[in-house]
Amino acid sequence: MPNDIPVLEPSGTPAPAAAAFLAGRTSLAPVPFVPEVRLHMADDVITLWEEMEEARGEIGLPPPFWAFPWAGGVAVARYVLDHPELVAGRRVLDLAAGSGLVAIAAARCGAAAVRAVDIDPDAVVAMDVNAEANGVEIEPVAEDILDGDGGTAEVVLAGDVFYERAMAARFLPFLQRAQARGAQVIVGDPGRAYLPRERFTSLATYRVPVVADLEDAEHKATTVWQLNSASSQGD
Repeated sequence: MPNDIPVLEPSGTPAPAAAAFLAGRTSLAPVPFVPEVRLHMADDVITLWEEMEEARGEIGLPPPFWAFPWAGGVAVARYVLDHPELVAGRRVLDLAAGSGLVAIAAARCGAAAVRAVDIDPDAVVAMDVNAEANGVEIEPVAEDILDGDGGTAEVVLAGDVFYERAMAARFLPFLQRAQARGAQVIVGDPGRAYLPRERFTSLATYRVPVVADLEDAEHKATTVWQLNSASSQGD
């Protein structure tokens, strides 16, 4: 896609050329461990990344994290599909949504509305294409919302957001603010270093298949956590 073609239209919806580029360089297939959901996934993430930079004439584009399912998101999606009452009839926020896997799972389970947020505009394109492939409606948004509290979302879902110290320092306060105003906060984590486990309660643990080239493993033990209330944390 030449660099004079926008990723998103002024309205925030994916540009047709961007959607066609993504669909033409990924394969639509069921997600391992979550076969109820199909995603457009890259056979080789590095090759896709290089093709994106070449097509746009840019170096240093963000990695296409939306082109494959991360372990934390897979675990949350599995948990939601196995416990549809968590989201049914409720307003859901999928934070750092990437491919939209978790958002799509929530929509399949009857969520009243699903807002899927990521800072990468390409992720919005991926979410839109993936939602269409699964026959569900979600609201993909490219925005940094971490200074807020999740608005009207009754359930906040986040997969794999504690992988880096600086980002964990922003994600945790956001999740705490969302929880303080009444939202139920669920996080998936495959043992990242910066998850403050003492602030969460374990709900389930799965052996999740992962991209071996990125995780240096074929499976990761991944836990679904619920954020404790401030009173139960002793804050």
